[in-house]
Amino acid sequence: MPSLRPILAQAVIKALLSVLVLGVLIFLPAGTLQFFNGWLFLITLYALMSVTLIYLLRTNPDLLRKRLQLKERQTQQKSLMKFTAIFFLLAYTLPGFDYRFGWSHVPLWLVILAEIIMILGYAMFVEVMRENSYASRIIEIQEGQKLIETGLYGIIRHPMYAASLLIYLASPFVLGSYYMAIPILLLPMILVIRIQNEEKLLLKELPGYEAYRDKVRYRLIPGLW
Repeated sequence: MPSLRPILAQAVIKALLSVLVLGVLIFLPAGTLQFFNGWLFLITLYALMSVTLIYLLRTNPDLLRKRLQLKERQTQQKSLMKFTAIFFLLAYTLPGFDYRFGWSHVPLWLVILAEIIMILGYAMFVEVMRENSYASRIIEIQEGQKLIETGLYGIIRHPMYAASLLIYLASPFVLGSYYMAIPILLLPMILVIRIQNEEKLLLKELPGYEAYRDKVRYRLIPGLW
């Protein structure tokens, strides 16, 4: 379909650039390309991104267009996302240094378990997008947006953030670095700030959200918050 070519090209370029940047951040500090965990992480990440891209391209190209939109409209979110991007890019340099200097000794079983969790996180991510065609990457209320209460949204109010949490928390162990887990633990705090800001907008502009909030108690982690 010719109309899909521009969005396909944009998505592929962004995916390749993100993997390339991560590759530089991971392998440059390692001082070698013989870093097994680095390759495991990048190959897994690119494979999962490719599957997600193909799925959206075939089932919901409009959502793919929305997912490629990264420019936040709210000042607070712009600042938060800039800080988050810089912080996490720096965090991904730690596994390379960890490998070079031999700081961590992550057992193979934990690497495999983290790999499975990372894959499950992406599967959850795709399921959220299947349920919710309004799941853009920026905080906004879209024209004609409807409240989603089924599936994962019947368990927690922000399952996409929960999926992201699984992926990011698994990453340090796939990369074989306990030290990377230290800055990654900042992610839940970042998500709390983002969710609280997002819910103010949802309560104000999305019809039925207040009743939904009262019905589904937990935002991110069932039984906890």
